[in-house]
Amino acid sequence: MDLFLQTLLNGLLIGGVIATFTIGFQLTFGVLHVIDFAVGGWVVLGGYLAYYMAAELGLDGFLAIPVAFVLFGMIGYLIGPVLYNVRNSRTARPELMALALTFGLFTLLRGGMLTAWGFNTHSVPTALSGESLSIGPVTVPLIRVAAAAFAASIAGGLFVFLYRTRYGLAIRATAESRQNAALMGVNIRRLSANVYGLYAGITAMAGVLMGAIYSVNPEVGLRYTLFAFFVAVLAGLGSVGGALVAALLLGVIEAFVSTYVGSSYSLLAIFGTLFLVLLVSPRGILQRGL
Repeated sequence: MDLFLQTLLNGLLIGGVIATFTIGFQLTFGVLHVIDFAVGGWVVLGGYLAYYMAAELGLDGFLAIPVAFVLFGMIGYLIGPVLYNVRNSRTARPELMALALTFGLFTLLRGGMLTAWGFNTHSVPTALSGESLSIGPVTVPLIRVAAAAFAASIAGGLFVFLYRTRYGLAIRATAESRQNAALMGVNIRRLSANVYGLYAGITAMAGVLMGAIYSVNPEVGLRYTLFAFFVAVLAGLGSVGGALVAALLLGVIEAFVSTYVGSSYSLLAIFGTLFLVLLVSPRGILQRGL
């Protein structure tokens, strides 16, 4: 029973961190109508930024969180208009061209990280590394609790921004209908750039947290991209609220399969679950997908 509770708590904590970058992934799809395969690259870049600040500057890894948001948010803001132009071009299949662009961006990011840091795996040290927290019969690394708390604050801030501000209303209106939002005076091109910048910044912050919990390596970017795709489809494409539920489910599934079966079977279990859920509910677990 203790092992069951330990595994459940670990899965929920990791799922909370995964939800941080998958919510941004969903938001980008809703506004730009693009499945961004570069999401894993942004996550790993955030982790490498934290590693650099800790190893080269002697700073705590968690101090990279605001830096990651600002730095990669600005980079994403510059990339956003390019992605918008490709997605809205007059080519025969603009959605496929945009998909190819994000895949090329992911390949470019991965190649750049391999050139800079090689294939070696690096850890991100923080003041909480090695510390643990006991909750009754369950003991969890304190860094996972802190990362989940950071992730909850990031996600909570994003939801407040989306549902309590005028600009958040404009973003949700654009995700609902571009044509209607444009008729109401929303500059879709500028908003798309802002949303992609927001998404890149949030995703990089999640990468700092994932790097602190695990480690950073250019090869794990593909795994995070698969996680984001799983959550997006399971939640229903474009459903921001469903992404939170699906990410927690993803974390729990991976934790239980890794503990009781073996980590090599985790992806098989994840996509098996996705297949079964979509057979019953093609629009996602909350029936809110596009």
